[in-house]
Amino acid sequence: MEYLSFDPATKNLSLVHGEIPKPGPDEILVRVHYSGICGTDLHILDGSFPAKKDGALTLGHEFSGVIEDIGNIVKGFKIGQSVAIDPNSGCNKCDFCHTGKYHFCDNGGINNTIGIFRNGGWSTHAVVPESQVYLLPSGVEMPQAALAEPLSCLAHGWDIINPVNVGTNILVIGSGIIGLLWACLLHLHGSRKTVTISEPIEARREAVKKLDLDYEINSPSELKDKRFDLAVDCSGSGPAMEAAVPLLKRGGRLCVFGVANPKATLTLSPFDIYMKELTILGVNINPFTFPKGLALVRAMSKQYLIFENLGIKVYKLSEYKDAFEALKKGAISKAVFKCC
Repeated sequence: MEYLSFDPATKNLSLVHGEIPKPGPDEILVRVHYSGICGTDLHILDGSFPAKKDGALTLGHEFSGVIEDIGNIVKGFKIGQSVAIDPNSGCNKCDFCHTGKYHFCDNGGINNTIGIFRNGGWSTHAVVPESQVYLLPSGVEMPQAALAEPLSCLAHGWDIINPVNVGTNILVIGSGIIGLLWACLLHLHGSRKTVTISEPIEARREAVKKLDLDYEINSPSELKDKRFDLAVDCSGSGPAMEAAVPLLKRGGRLCVFGVANPKATLTLSPFDIYMKELTILGVNINPFTFPKGLALVRAMSKQYLIFENLGIKVYKLSEYKDAFEALKKGAISKAVFKCC
């Protein structure tokens, strides 16, 4: 098989050839077709996000493919089925897991994610637990299925921020791929003339227009006289979040969705939070929302998940340097590897 191997000690990424692994009794071998590069992956590569430290790691926690082999006690799947992988799980033993919050689990959640702490999908083949494999719904194509994981995180965020009624004035901070997906999700749920997207980079502001959502697109400097009921941060930028808080109306809410550098900080006015009864909401991965993510892929594919409109470009594994260079330059919003 062919895979990208990351050395945490040297921060070196290299293309490697090796033997195709065998699945364990309760595992499934997936022939990976498409695997996305997430912003979290970029943070792992530069050493600013926690990941496996002891030995080489194959990243990639957003991927879809076809079952090539199954363990001898796997009952729910067959060879040849098209699937997507939920990279997150819990230990199923701790209090967090027993109360349905496995994303807080010390031994699971983000601490045991496929592609972050276990070998993932930047590879032609990946071995994954049966419990984390999902059949693709009818009508879902393999490329779009690689977006099921980020959309499942959006589904968790949607559950947290609801109710969001039609007519709610919403600010989406940042128009990278996550900001674009949030914009599409809000449009899917009926928000039309009441969404504003804030983006400092002109090229990204222009790119939003390809989605034809009829949203207002502003630079941050153009927001000073506007007020919002809800702000969804998709940038992970502390200064951007700080600037958004004064723009919230009384009773307003800030949803912190973008993954910030662990050392980033916010300076907020407790008096303003008190006087305006502001709410700050965090969103951490996708506890039990992967089926909702797949449902969103199915609902959004034809109108919203067109790669060209979203600024997504597909690369071979061997073209990984080109993919990262394009992301670094901002020439694309997201890169997806075609692994087969």
